Amino acid sequence: MVVDAPPDALASQGSVSPAPILRVFANRPECNYPNGTIPMAERMEPYTAPVARKAMQPSPGRPRSKVKLNRAMALHSGRAPALAKRHLNSFISLEPKVLRGDDPDAIHDLRVASRRLQQILDLLYPKPRTQKLCKLRRTIRRARRSLSVVRNYDVLLSHAESALSRKRLARREVWTVFRDYLSDRRDASFRKAARKLGTLNLTSCFLRIKSLLDAIGAVPAVEEKLPDHAGGTPTLETRMIESLRKAWTGLHDRLLESQKESSQTLHPVRIAAKRLRYLIEAMVELHVPGSKPAVNYLRQIQQHLGDWHDLEVLEQVMLAMVADTKFLGNRLPLAIEAERLVLRNRRKKRKYEEEFLLMVNNAPEWVQMEEWIGSLLSLPQPSTHEEV
Repeated sequence: MVVDAPPDALASQGSVSPAPILRVFANRPECNYPNGTIPMAERMEPYTAPVARKAMQPSPGRPRSKVKLNRAMALHSGRAPALAKRHLNSFISLEPKVLRGDDPDAIHDLRVASRRLQQILDLLYPKPRTQKLCKLRRTIRRARRSLSVVRNYDVLLSHAESALSRKRLARREVWTVFRDYLSDRRDASFRKAARKLGTLNLTSCFLRIKSLLDAIGAVPAVEEKLPDHAGGTPTLETRMIESLRKAWTGLHDRLLESQKESSQTLHPVRIAAKRLRYLIEAMVELHVPGSKPAVNYLRQIQQHLGDWHDLEVLEQVMLAMVADTKFLGNRLPLAIEAERLVLRNRRKKRKYEEEFLLMVNNAPEWVQMEEWIGSLLSLPQPSTHEEV
């Protein structure tokens, strides 16, 4: 489910801002297209050429000082090991709750904690990583991925229960059968996920990561010497800026790719936005000036794309249910009603896609985030510290 961000940088370290990403092209009547599906390329259009980037102008009333930003980042970078320990403790404390199997919130919280832990560890230990670090990182990622299907079923079950709670509900029988279908598959998926978690030995992973963090916690983070890195070691601020550059480039590229005729999904955009959000969340916790408004808007975008993704998964699972020979049997009329529900669902998805365009089409919050990211990417980078 995770797509690696491209390695190339968005822009050189000049005093320019990233180009505004999208402009709404034109709404096309869906009747002009087969199956009522408007190609993504017809709903989204890139902004001119990258050379049209204009010089970054900070928002009025919000002057930005590069010196102050650099000083603030250096001042608070020593919090990183303690921050990693906090996320590590949160991650391991949720495992018993998850294994009980009856707490959807615990599953969601463990997945979120794993992302936050992985993000701060990536800042502390950039590539090239030691074999030990790579193994620990894989363990965290596998724990999260083992629960992804269960999490999807939990979200869909919540949708089904919410629909069935309404007094007036068309296709109530479809929703009832769908809920039972989800419940059976959720139970089977959880048993499989619990077995995977058991093989990962998260307690051992916890102890190994804690020992690594204890080892670097005694060294000022601005001058920390990371193990097994040859030559100069970039400061935490430098690694943070480079991570921001890659995450922002990743979101930019996924947005452009989503406009191609062959692309009918916003899922890669959602993943890229999630990567950027978790990085900036870490920057908020490290008190990077200006990061809080950016992460607040990214959370709004992520919530919107998450709602879109829920509808996408709902459609896939409902179609799988209809295609199941055990379901069809003597339920052909019910299958037809389910397919009508899928068509209604697709109309809702298109509405989410159009609303998403407005969120990234020169909305004031988006422009402010672009300017803030541009100001950070144009900061003069401090020199690296040589290992002794």
